Amino acid sequence: MGKNIPDKFISISLVEDNRFIRQGWVAALEAVPDFLVLSEYGSCEAALADPEIGQSDVIIMDIGLPGMPGTEGVGALLSRHPHLAIVMCTVHDEDDKIFTALSQGAIGYLLKSTPPAEFIQAIRITAAGGSFMSPDIARRVISTFHRQDQDAPKEERLDEKEIRILEELAKGKAYREVGEAVYLSIDGVRYRIQSIYRKLQVHTRSEAVAVGLKRRLIE
Repeated sequence: MGKNIPDKFISISLVEDNRFIRQGWVAALEAVPDFLVLSEYGSCEAALADPEIGQSDVIIMDIGLPGMPGTEGVGALLSRHPHLAIVMCTVHDEDDKIFTALSQGAIGYLLKSTPPAEFIQAIRITAAGGSFMSPDIARRVISTFHRQDQDAPKEERLDEKEIRILEELAKGKAYREVGEAVYLSIDGVRYRIQSIYRKLQVHTRSEAVAVGLKRRLIE
């Protein structure tokens, strides 16, 4: 009996300058039957120069790269390939860089010490349209920033339902799942999310979650 072939692969590209770390990632990811490591790059510049990176479902990117740092590489890649889901990786929980990368469009954040099972889970969640952040990173972000929402004009403050929706978005849930959690139709969820984006002055889910964390609206 031949080996079962998955109906659909999750294609992954890696942007990491440390060859040994990259090899470790490749070994772990290629052991997963439905994961396909599409390409590897040692810098943001190399990734940007290859149009085939746009075929990736998920990008794992180091934040401390030589040349163009990962915090800038996120925005540069997304400007060319807006559909990419980019997850940042770092050795240290660097507070300022975390928020910068998220505000540039990164969809998740992992420490390089993240266990393989959690690493794989993060890729699956991200490929399915969700967001993932290591608990250590999330706690660090929350403890760093102070609540700022009370200083905003009343018309710009999120109401209780909107905060609940933002919490569900931060968990990486799809619109249907958000609707089930807050008892709204998908259209109702979409309407509320547009209101959240307008009030927070953002354009994407990752930006909304990052601002929500910064203002300590969500945990």
